Amino acid sequence: MNEEEVICDILAGNVNRYAEIVKEYQTIVANLCYKFGGSRMDIPELTQQVFVELYDALPRFKFQSKLSTFIYRITINVACKDAKHHMRMATSVDEIYVPDSPSDERNAEQHIIHEEKMRQLRQAIGRLHREQRTALVLYTYNDFSYNDIAEVMQCTTAKVESLIFRARKNLKKMLEDL
Repeated sequence: MNEEEVICDILAGNVNRYAEIVKEYQTIVANLCYKFGGSRMDIPELTQQVFVELYDALPRFKFQSKLSTFIYRITINVACKDAKHHMRMATSVDEIYVPDSPSDERNAEQHIIHEEKMRQLRQAIGRLHREQRTALVLYTYNDFSYNDIAEVMQCTTAKVESLIFRARKNLKKMLEDL
């Protein structure tokens, strides 16, 4: 897909081409929303919101970065707004997603201990400052490089490195205090 051509066609009035962008990025957007704290039930709604906001923002896209970077920025903003909303409504932040790696070798007690540790980690990630959480999630769960994160977050790679360092330090302190 030639992104520039598709976007120019959409802006010229051929809105049917927008489906190509949705098809190309829908799974990526949904996964990122989930990793930023959406519950499984919220993901279709959040994904739709991202694509609505992207459509409205397309006239501001200047082709100075990749379309994927632009989409990541919008996704992060939508997911963070939704997470703030849920945090105000909920008494805990257990909806922050941390991938689990189940093992057949665990007994029931080990499984319970592991689940409690994952719950504590999700809570701690949910309490991180937004920039730290964003950098950490993109780096750890999406395998982004520091350069890619800097582009998405519109900051320097040095700041990304600092954010990840501070996020890990803060997580360690929060988990030690439990």
